[in-house]
Amino acid sequence: MTVHLEVCIDDVASLDACAKGGADRIELCSALDLGGLTPSPGLIAAAAKSALPVRAMIRPRAGDFRFTEAEVDVMLADIAAVRAAGLSGVVLGAMTADNELDRLLLTRLVAAAGDLGKTLHRAVDLLPDPVTAVDLAIDLGFDCILTSGGALTAEAGASVIAAMVARSAGRIDIMAGSGVRPENAAAIRCAARVGWLHSSCARAEANGGDIRHFGFGPAERRLTAPDLVRTLKAAATSGDPS
Repeated sequence: MTVHLEVCIDDVASLDACAKGGADRIELCSALDLGGLTPSPGLIAAAAKSALPVRAMIRPRAGDFRFTEAEVDVMLADIAAVRAAGLSGVVLGAMTADNELDRLLLTRLVAAAGDLGKTLHRAVDLLPDPVTAVDLAIDLGFDCILTSGGALTAEAGASVIAAMVARSAGRIDIMAGSGVRPENAAAIRCAARVGWLHSSCARAEANGGDIRHFGFGPAERRLTAPDLVRTLKAAATSGDPS
């Protein structure tokens, strides 16, 4: 099985790192330390120049995935901006107060995305049984689900991810993400039986003392590194899930 690697990024320098490292697709975000929010118009414009397919996160704020109508208006406008910029897809997710996927809202968002590629994000990991998300995602028109199998990491949730792959029967891509690193990529790929892996492939760099002191940033920032992209992809292909 061929393994594909999607790299999540939240800064412009990482666009070049993904291309140099051989990533297959980019998930474009802001604020990855908050799980990823909608990227800025400027970052979207820069990503539109990338030779790689780019899917933009559509998430207007941190926190839960229950959105007000005002927030939905923002999401719809952000989807329109991504389409106008020429990116290849969007990353979506929404839930109801009953902790179920919000079919009605997701139907609206998918319709707004039109022919863009559509990934259902890790909101599915908050479901009691993420396997139940597979059929709904297919019905709604998604072509990919990003998941850790309901666990904190894809390694811990590999058996559930494998069940999602089995449930999909090739109808939708199941992509394993959260805690995917070169040292565990092959094991996750084999245990979960996935054709897609998702990682930041990032290396930590310390922020200066003044930056931390004035609250302009945390103790460190993480930047995608081309060598980590190459290493992770090579490591993932070293295992044979057959």
